[in-house]
Amino acid sequence: MDMNKKQKRTLRNILISIFILIVISIVFKLVDDRLTDLPDYAVRIIKTAAYLVPYLIVGLKVLKKAGRNILNGRVFDENFLMTLATIGAFALGEYTEAAAVMIFYQIGELFENIAVNKSRTAITSLVKLRPDYANIEVDGELKKVDPEDVKVDDIIVVLAGEKIPLDGVIVEGESYINTSALTGESVPRRVVCKEEILSGCINEQGILKIKVTKEFGESTVAKILDMVENASTRKSRQESFITRFAKYYTPFVVFAAVVVAFLPPLILSQSFSMWIGRALIFLVISCPCALVISVPLSFFGGIGAASNHGILVKGSNYLEAVAKADTIIFDKTGTLTKGVFEVNEIVTDDGISEDELLSLAAYAERYSNHPIGISIKEEFEKRGGIIDNDKIKNSNEIAGKGIELTLIDGNIVYVGNSKLLSDMGIKTIEKQSNSYGTIVYVADKEKCRGFIVISDTVKEDAKAAIERLKSQGIINTVMLTGDRKKTADAVALELGIDTVYSELLPADKLSKLEGVMKEEKAKDEGAKVIFVGDGINDAPSLIRADVGIAMGALGQDAAIEAADIVLMDDNPKRIATVNTIGRKTLRIVMENIVFALGVKLLAMVLGVLGLAGMWFAVFADVGVSVIAILNSMRMLRFHE
Repeated sequence: MDMNKKQKRTLRNILISIFILIVISIVFKLVDDRLTDLPDYAVRIIKTAAYLVPYLIVGLKVLKKAGRNILNGRVFDENFLMTLATIGAFALGEYTEAAAVMIFYQIGELFENIAVNKSRTAITSLVKLRPDYANIEVDGELKKVDPEDVKVDDIIVVLAGEKIPLDGVIVEGESYINTSALTGESVPRRVVCKEEILSGCINEQGILKIKVTKEFGESTVAKILDMVENASTRKSRQESFITRFAKYYTPFVVFAAVVVAFLPPLILSQSFSMWIGRALIFLVISCPCALVISVPLSFFGGIGAASNHGILVKGSNYLEAVAKADTIIFDKTGTLTKGVFEVNEIVTDDGISEDELLSLAAYAERYSNHPIGISIKEEFEKRGGIIDNDKIKNSNEIAGKGIELTLIDGNIVYVGNSKLLSDMGIKTIEKQSNSYGTIVYVADKEKCRGFIVISDTVKEDAKAAIERLKSQGIINTVMLTGDRKKTADAVALELGIDTVYSELLPADKLSKLEGVMKEEKAKDEGAKVIFVGDGINDAPSLIRADVGIAMGALGQDAAIEAADIVLMDDNPKRIATVNTIGRKTLRIVMENIVFALGVKLLAMVLGVLGLAGMWFAVFADVGVSVIAILNSMRMLRFHE
């Protein structure tokens, strides 16, 4: 069991207190007969002084906290309850029990601290990503500098075994990098010259020279660290409820204990000391530690388990929402498909060859960074084509539709989707394709000359991920895409998607998302809808959904900032993983709530009826807390 210095000191104090308590109890047992000769008040003073030694060794901190909180106006908390109950026990002559209650309370606190640290370690293991230094070459020698002092366009040197401190582009060298801390993927990835590289990875071999593209504050690792450090600020509904519950519950039980102490003896003409004793037992039992500790700890453990699988959750409220969702909306490209496009078929009208049609499309897409445009240029180059910029007079991008290209000879070419041709009053070609995919039409001012079919590949794990999500309770799966209906329907059929919206412009996706959310919330006001996108052009939808999950968002600023949950690789199975983690976390939370409240209510009734003593009260408080904590820690051992 790993413990820090503070925890080791607490454990030492507990062991010392237990040893002293045992010795004192044995001594008083041996000399009990001799003490009968002394006055009662003298015996009480001697025993109180003796038992205060083990009590104060472990309880002084609790007494100080209770006093400080009272001075600050925060009277009713577990420190106040423990102080009141144990001082009352001393007053009633329950010396052993008074010291034991405080010792066992501190044992429970120690378990809590260890558990919280384990959960925190699971989350903040990502903080190890923080680089300690960056190497800058000065006069042929490497100089270590603070990463925050490195500027954009500076060249840094990363040796084998070192962390990559800043985002950049490799200008010299090649290597294998370990991305496991970011993605959870254990297989090293090969990187070569001119390739982008992200901070937080580890260079496993060779020397890399990297041209910095982002300052440290804007780097991938800095954004992830900021997100992790702020994860605990967004509380789930259960956590918020427990906080409010404890605020009213504690003063209520103190008032109830006062009633138990004074009302029955007045009504029944019984001993005040007996009922005060029962009231003190009631106070010890009623301490809400198990709930106050275990519920946040369960969510903390869930977030930690997710981070171990390369999933960053920005708050326990999102983990809760994922677990309760019954509808998931997917953007198709880059989420369910690889987003790697290639020309699958070229269909031409009479009077133009495939190469001529492809040439016109490639010229129109010459500046495009879109995967479809890149695939057209790559196919053109593969066939030996070379783009001559001198032939181009002008090109104009028409958002969401395509490109208008003007050649130097005065010819105008339109390359894009059917909406572009419709706007220009041009009919699409009537010939049919033999394959499905995204269709890029090519037309001049007179008519459509043909089209190119661009195909995307479905991810290997996409179908299994959707099947698993449905088995977990997801009722409705929806896919949004700009592809034509035939292509979209084919992908949906292959994957088992329930509802498809195709031929959407980028702006249409947000309105479709809002429409689905409105329908779901009309059925159930508390319904939660998840949107999963690639995090680049899906930022509005990621923000608008109840839970936005950015898929394969490693290094994408828009994704890390807009999404509520960030999957650091592009494996669709991670969506099912975070859903599993969320559901298991909620199940553990509910187990702890039901168990803690059930045992405490039963124990409080037994305490008031005189059927439970102080030792039973200790179990009902500390025992329940420890069991709830151990149950919460199950999340840290989560494996698929």
